[in-house]
Amino acid sequence: MVRVVGTDPGTSSLDLLLLADGAVVGQERLSPGALQRDPEALVSVLRDWLPIDLIAGPSGYGLPLVRAADLTDRDFEEMSLVRPDQRGIDAGVVGFRSWVRALAASGLPVLFLPGGVHLPSIPAHRKLNTIDLGTADKVAVTALALQADAAERGAAFSESTFAVVELGSAFSAVMIVSQGRLVDAAAGTRGPIGVRSGGCWDGEVAYWCSPLTKDRLFRGGLIDLGPEGPDAFRESLTKHVAGLKAVTPFDRIYLSGASADRPELAALAHAALEPLGAVIPLRSLPGAWVKHAAQGAALLADGLAGGRHAGLVASLELAGASGTVWDGLRG
Repeated sequence: MVRVVGTDPGTSSLDLLLLADGAVVGQERLSPGALQRDPEALVSVLRDWLPIDLIAGPSGYGLPLVRAADLTDRDFEEMSLVRPDQRGIDAGVVGFRSWVRALAASGLPVLFLPGGVHLPSIPAHRKLNTIDLGTADKVAVTALALQADAAERGAAFSESTFAVVELGSAFSAVMIVSQGRLVDAAAGTRGPIGVRSGGCWDGEVAYWCSPLTKDRLFRGGLIDLGPEGPDAFRESLTKHVAGLKAVTPFDRIYLSGASADRPELAALAHAALEPLGAVIPLRSLPGAWVKHAAQGAALLADGLAGGRHAGLVASLELAGASGTVWDGLRG
């Protein structure tokens, strides 16, 4: 029996999902407050679930399949991307750095998953001057959608071409799958406007606001925009998805994310997306209620541990993940 755990270090919570031979047998949601009070709470839950063959750890911007036992200081900084002048300041996902350090010291079988920028399926020219082509949790959501799409159509992964729109509690992201491979994305601070994030940055605005701090990336979203916010949110989503579709055509759009469950935001998303394709709410695994990213991470952990989802891992080419988040920077 293959027992694995997927995690999702979201802005609003840390979600965990335990699979045994592909079936949900445990799940947990830890609040930021609980984790701030006790960074070991994550490790405690995982120890209660032993034995575990593999844990897809909270991977931030991602690493090319690095095990916790092999984690270096450089790897740690690459996952969290916090400048030296801001170290020690909680910015973004509260407590992320503490969770990773606790896991790395736990001796548990933790593996950190890649982000889109590490995957060989995204062409090199799309990685130029780019860090965020979907963080590791967005790759996990894409895996869940790919599994769902292939299962629903009764077809091979290689026959799946679609978009995933993920409306998180802070950021929005769009991932594009072509023939079962993640090939493009617009996410985070280079993606659509989010609930809390302003999405794509104008370089002149960034210059004028400098020196930027990490918390500034979590402002300027829908909740900050006043009466113009809904129109800006909807049009931003339309422009990003339409632009990606012009490069990689698709006709199905899976809608995911914590904010997609809010009726007013779901309505805005449908208005933005329905002219571009069939909008399909992404279903959870049977019995799962934690966030989709934790579910997708568990599927990837299962495949990486030799379980029934090995084909999903192969389709997304995780074994070929390489490089760093900085490799595409020029100038």
